[in-house]
Amino acid sequence: MKKLTAPLILLLAILACSIPSQHPVENQSGLDVSSPTQAVSPPESQPFSPAQISGDVIRPDDFEYLGAFRLPGDDDRPQTFAYGGNAMTYNPDGNSLFIMGHNRMPYGDLPDGNQVAEISIPEPVISKNIEDLNTAEFIQDYKNVLKNQFREYDEIPKAGMQYLNRSETGAKIHVAFGEHLQSDQIPTHGWFSPTLSKPDFQGTWFIGNQDLYSVNDYMFEIPSEWADAYLGGRPLGTGRMRDGGQGGMGPTLFAYCPWNEDGSPRPAGTRLEEITLLLYENAYKTEEIVRSLDSYQHPDEWGGGAWLTTSSGKMAVLFAGTKSNGEKYWYGYIHPEGPNFVCVDTEATDFPTCRMANGSLCPQDDFSGCCDAATGECVSSRGWWTTRFDAEFILYDPADLAKVATGQLESGQPQPYAVIDIDEHLYLNPPEWDLVDVGWGDQRRNRIGDVAFDRQNGLLYVLELYAEGAKPVVHVWKIL
Repeated sequence: MKKLTAPLILLLAILACSIPSQHPVENQSGLDVSSPTQAVSPPESQPFSPAQISGDVIRPDDFEYLGAFRLPGDDDRPQTFAYGGNAMTYNPDGNSLFIMGHNRMPYGDLPDGNQVAEISIPEPVISKNIEDLNTAEFIQDYKNVLKNQFREYDEIPKAGMQYLNRSETGAKIHVAFGEHLQSDQIPTHGWFSPTLSKPDFQGTWFIGNQDLYSVNDYMFEIPSEWADAYLGGRPLGTGRMRDGGQGGMGPTLFAYCPWNEDGSPRPAGTRLEEITLLLYENAYKTEEIVRSLDSYQHPDEWGGGAWLTTSSGKMAVLFAGTKSNGEKYWYGYIHPEGPNFVCVDTEATDFPTCRMANGSLCPQDDFSGCCDAATGECVSSRGWWTTRFDAEFILYDPADLAKVATGQLESGQPQPYAVIDIDEHLYLNPPEWDLVDVGWGDQRRNRIGDVAFDRQNGLLYVLELYAEGAKPVVHVWKIL
């Protein structure tokens, strides 16, 4: 990789965090809500050299599993972690975790879901018996910090959080929010105070003109030196990868910054200037599996991300999720005769509903279907299914993302350099009545949710969904 030239560094500095959006939008009153601010000077910190950026990456052998711990509380919704775990972030100022609880539900059934609580971090324990695990304690009880925010989003919510304490803004928890079937032109990002009883929510903002299916799930901090060198100081990474490939056939990643030079939040409705670091082909643009993540399949879901670093200078960008690794995958239902049989939705005719692992179409016999949902014959909910799911981490080299930021690679060219299967550590113990939605055996989906990273101590926290019935469990890895 070539060394950054002085003009390029200057250009990136001009695109600095405090520059206003160049995409004004109208609020409900019809007025322009964007406002100009003065450009900041180039960052004083020296950018990473190419040798540092493309040097030693974090390897699978650098992950040491430490065990897991349980979440506190009962099942009194919405103040419960059951059916939650959409978002989690680490608080380095208090050595704690903020986690979202029970999801909102549509049609007014649970409009005050996705409340946030702060918990302690107990010693993780390695055991196959959940009863052996230590249990966290509440530091701050559940609060509805998003009350009256993202009100349109309530059907299978998607969310991400990132705690960030900057000199410009003080400590804030940045948040992304959306839903499974995404509406158009509804802002997706904001921030609130870590004092949950006084959230002082600010936002909401768009991420440029990006597809909403690409931006509003996981969030993480980008190391400041890297952000200064390649992103004009933008310290926040956000993205989303939902099944079906509507937001991109693989994980996405955009860098952004939501505050002005004086630390004040951008006006509500602003389209924040973003820098794209990772974005594959969109399934809305083509039916073919092209310009995608290697081994991509439509049932893939990446629900968590983190920018990992070590004290020795190693780095990696990690995405965590439930990966489809089946010989076949399809849109429809689980087949009652087992995972090796396909059961497509015969009512869906506007896209190919069954493919082989290599992306080619399934044999014609596989498109015949196996049940009629209208008569209640189907054994599962409708969605993307596969002959086998796995819980995985995938690791990207930040040097490849630097090449995207500087125009040396297209956004869909970077590929993971390592894959880590973590199924051996999971409990996979959902309530019996939820099997119709999450599946079972090799076809169990929704295995893991969000992740959070303690950079100072090199600890990676990972939420396993439906581990203790409907409640998540937190797994912990040490990054050596």
